[in-house]
Order: sequence, then structure tokens, then C-alpha cells
Amino acid sequence: MYKAVMHMTGEYVFPDEDAALLALLRIKNTEQTWASIAGDVLLEKSASRLLAHTLDPSIPLQEVELYSPGYIQEGLFLDEDSQREIEREYDKACSDLRKWADQGLDFVSILSDRYPQQLASVHDAPPFLFASGILYPQDRGVSVVGSRQCTPAAAAFARDVTHMLVAQNLSVIAGLAEGIDAVAHRTALDDGGRTVACIGTGINLVYPPSHRDLQNEIEQKGLVLSQFYPDTEPTKQTFPLRNAVMSGYGIASIIVEASEYSGTRSQARQAQEQGRPIILHESVVEGTQWAKKYVQNGVPAPGVFVVRTVQDVEECLERILSVYERDIDALMQQMEGMSHG
Repeated sequence: MYKAVMHMTGEYVFPDEDAALLALLRIKNTEQTWASIAGDVLLEKSASRLLAHTLDPSIPLQEVELYSPGYIQEGLFLDEDSQREIEREYDKACSDLRKWADQGLDFVSILSDRYPQQLASVHDAPPFLFASGILYPQDRGVSVVGSRQCTPAAAAFARDVTHMLVAQNLSVIAGLAEGIDAVAHRTALDDGGRTVACIGTGINLVYPPSHRDLQNEIEQKGLVLSQFYPDTEPTKQTFPLRNAVMSGYGIASIIVEASEYSGTRSQARQAQEQGRPIILHESVVEGTQWAKKYVQNGVPAPGVFVVRTVQDVEECLERILSVYERDIDALMQQMEGMSHG
């Protein structure tokens, strides 16, 4: 990790990209979000250059007309106190990265070649992840989600769907919650498949606490991902953010069971906003008003599938995968260009 320096040309230089990214997140204004900053960093292909521009607007940016609102306009310079604050945040970020590395934590920036490429392609991709386990940037996975207080029938359906996903060599993505999530994770592990847990806390925590052994096993055999600082506690806000990572990481979301006010509803909405298909069990459409909106006059909206059996799910995934396989080369080329300029 390196401190900010003044180049001989008079320009600020921030040698550590990860620290520059963290500093940008910590000095963001009310017009910016973490997701918008992540998108800007991908466009610029450098957090360091964006941070240097914030200090010195005479430093040019490559795609400034495409960036989110909030960057200092050309010719408007920060006062000395604001400049010192930015330098302090960068130095603190360097210190935090050293501390996390010493703790054995794996910090993965959106600029990293190791960042999941499917996730990096969505508009609300998190700027960084903490990973514990085996990280495959080109992983192919499907989310299996549903109620925490699931019915026996829904649990059986989730189990059978997971058997099928493992047989198809697809990673099983879930949120480590009780109910359907736990069924999906447990079944994938028992089948010898790969499962990815996207959690709603920092990577140092376990929620619910009863899933400590399950989380540890997933870390050993699959992957646990967190988009939060390592000691972040669970809140009502962290779980919808986690849902967006689940839907963005995968190629589709299978919604096994849900109530009218289930958090699963947010994943369905976020998946649609990200351009990811959703596969709804017919009981979800029949039992909730929010799911009915995805099916008008018996016709599902684009990117929406309604299923009754595991065979129905398999057929839907065959159609989705055929499109995915055609587009994946273009996606990978796009992401490679963002990463390497």
C-alpha cells in the first residue's frame, strides 16, 4: 500500500487502486451511491485517476460525460481542508487494506480480474467483495430462493431443483438464510455440487448464528461472498442489497415460495432490473399480488417463466442457457476491455 504523492508534473498520484476505490466510497456526496461509483470506476478503468481528478479537476478523465453526478467540475478546485480530508481517507484505506490482509481476508475490487464477471455486468454491482472460498470469475450459477418459514412441499421442490442444478454442473446460489436458502445450500453440498452463499453481513459474521457450521462448510467447499465491510451487522437494508448480488451473480433466479411481503419479492424486482430472468413457481403467482403483475392475462412478462415441476424448470433453464451461451463471449470481451483498457 502506498501513500498519495505529488508527481513531478504537479499532479496527484494514488498508487494503490484498491485504496483509491475505498477513498472514493468514503468521500462520496449525496448525489452518488456505491453502485454509481463502481460504474464510474469501471468506465474510467481506474479508481486512482478518479480520486486524483477529485483533488485536481485539471486531470482529465476518459468518459466524464457518462459518469454519475457529483464529480468536481473542471476549473473548480477543493479547498485545502477538503484536499487533506481526501488524503487522510486514502491513507486510512491503505491501513485498512493492510489490516484485512493480515487477518487473512480476501478483498476483491470491481477492477480485479477475479471479480465475478456476470455480477460486474449489472448496473448495481457492488464496488468490492470479500470472498471466502473458491472464486471463479466466470462461474455459472442459478439462485434458489424462497421463504424462511417454508412449507414441506416448497422444501421438497427446492431440494429437487437443486439436485437438477448440480447435475447440470451449475452453481447453486442462495443467501444462507433459514428455510429455502438452507435447503438449497445443504442439498448442493450433500450432492457434491458447488454452492455460493451471498450473505447480508460482513464476512467476519454469521447470520443466523445457527448457520455457523453451514457457512464454514461452504467456505471450505464453495464460496461465501459479502459486499460489506468485514464487521457489518445485519440490518433491514443489508438483505435487499445482498439479494441484488445473488441475482446479479447468477444467470437466473428460481423463486420457490414467497409471501406477499417476502424479501424474495425484492430479488424478483432487482433481477428484472438487471436483465436477469426469473422463474416463478405457480404457487407464488397464485398466492401473491406482486407476482401476478409479472403475468398478464396468463402471459408472463419478458424474462419471466412460470413453472409447476422440476422438468419445467429444466426446460426454462435450457432456453436461458442457450441465450447465455450465445452472449457470453461478447460479455467476456466487454468485461476484459473494462478491466484492461
